[in-house]
Amino acid sequence: MSAALPILHDLAGPLADPSRVVSAESSWGPKLAALRQLFRDDERWVVCFSGGVDSAFVLAVAVQERGDDVLALTAVSETLPDEERLDCERQVAALDARHAFVTSSEMEVEGFFSNPSNRCYFCKSELYRVARQSAKDRGYLRIADGVNVDDLGDHRPGLIAADEAAIVHPLVQVGMSKADVRGAALHIGLDVWDKPAFACLSSRFPYGTHITPERLHMVGTVERLLKELGFRQYRVRYHGEVVRIEVRPEDLPRLITEPTRSEVVETCKSVGFSYVTLDLQGFRSGSMNETLASK
Repeated sequence: MSAALPILHDLAGPLADPSRVVSAESSWGPKLAALRQLFRDDERWVVCFSGGVDSAFVLAVAVQERGDDVLALTAVSETLPDEERLDCERQVAALDARHAFVTSSEMEVEGFFSNPSNRCYFCKSELYRVARQSAKDRGYLRIADGVNVDDLGDHRPGLIAADEAAIVHPLVQVGMSKADVRGAALHIGLDVWDKPAFACLSSRFPYGTHITPERLHMVGTVERLLKELGFRQYRVRYHGEVVRIEVRPEDLPRLITEPTRSEVVETCKSVGFSYVTLDLQGFRSGSMNETLASK
C-alpha cells in the first residue's frame, strides 16, 4: 500500500521549484521507512488533520500502510477559514481516506477567547478532548498529529495539552524535521509538499486581546483577499483599529503597487479597520510571540 500518490494541483498557489527542498533523500529516506513501520502495528489510528503539509504527510503514510484503519479528523470552528476546510476535503478525497469533521468549541473556553500567552493550550485541549471522544465512539485506539522536531523549540503550549491527552507525534518519534517532511511529501506525490505554513486565525491577535467571531471575520476576509491576489505567505495581524499586514519581503513592492494597494486598503476598511499598515520586516511565523521575550 506504499505506492506514490499522483501529484495534484496546489490550491495554495503554483507548485514551487522542487530544488527548494533542502533535505536530501539520504536524510529523510530512513525516517520515512521508520514512519511506515510505526503504522504497521495492529491498531487503528485517528490523525488530527488540519490540511497543512505535516498532518497531510502523516495521514498519507498512515493510509498507505493501514487503509480504512485510519480516520482523518478535522476540527471546525470560527478559527478555520472556509477555504482551508475545502482544501481538507480535497486532500482526503485524493487520498481516498476516511474523514470526519467535528465541531470544536474553543470559543466557549474562557482561557481561549481571553487570549493569554498560553492560549494554544486551551485550544488544543479542546481539540484533543473532541478527538479522544470521537476516537472512542468510532473504535479507534491511537491519535496522531503532525508535530515535527522543529516544532519542539518554539513557544507551543499546545504540546503540553498533547502530552496530557497522550497524543502520538509520529514525525518526532522518527526524527523528521520540516525539511524532511517536505522532501518526503514530494517523493510520495503530495501536492501540498510546499504549502506555506498556516496557523489558525487566533494567532493573529496580540496576547490579551479578546478573540471574537467578528474579529476573526475581519482578519479572515483580508487574508482571503491576499490569497486570491496570489500572495503565498502572509499574515493579517489585528491591532484594534489598525491592521498590520505581513508578506514576504520580496512581495512588498507588489503589495504597494496599484491596483493591489487600493484593493487591499478598501477591503481592510470595509471590514472595520480604520488604518492599514504594512510590516516592513515582512512575513514571519509567530511574530506575536516576539513580545514574550521582553517580558
